[in-house]
Amino acid sequence: MINYKFTGEFECRLDAKGRLKLPHAIVAKLGGNENLKFTINRGFEKHLMLYPNDVWEMKSVEINQLNIYSTKQRQAIRYFYRGATELAVDASERINIPNNLLEYAGIEQDVILFAYNNQIEVWNKNIYNAILNEEPEHAEEIASIIAAAIGLKDPEGLR
Repeated sequence: MINYKFTGEFECRLDAKGRLKLPHAIVAKLGGNENLKFTINRGFEKHLMLYPNDVWEMKSVEINQLNIYSTKQRQAIRYFYRGATELAVDASERINIPNNLLEYAGIEQDVILFAYNNQIEVWNKNIYNAILNEEPEHAEEIASIIAAAIGLKDPEGLR
């Protein structure tokens, strides 16, 4: 698997046929048309997750290690795979996101692609901006959890 190291926020619009043109910065990281294959699914919040297919395959391997005989783990498997759809990229570097996924995420026209690491979040622009404008209620607690997870002793090091 390639480590794409996506970074950035990209404002996009669906065209009249509901297609989304991928930004050049994302296409360039993928290294050519043979790699322009994606899988999209529902995100944990009201957004979508877009994965290059090799990243999707890696995540699927991780999820498929869960125990289907455990109710909670089976629910986690279903939750992860909900709405999963392979997407073809056309010659103009556009993807056609299924209507049921657009409806789930509340996406009508204006889109924000939030790209990080090996994945891309696909958001309704207004919902994304509203989330960014809200300060988490427990920001210091969140910073402490992150600091502990990455081995920092002082959450101030995250600011």
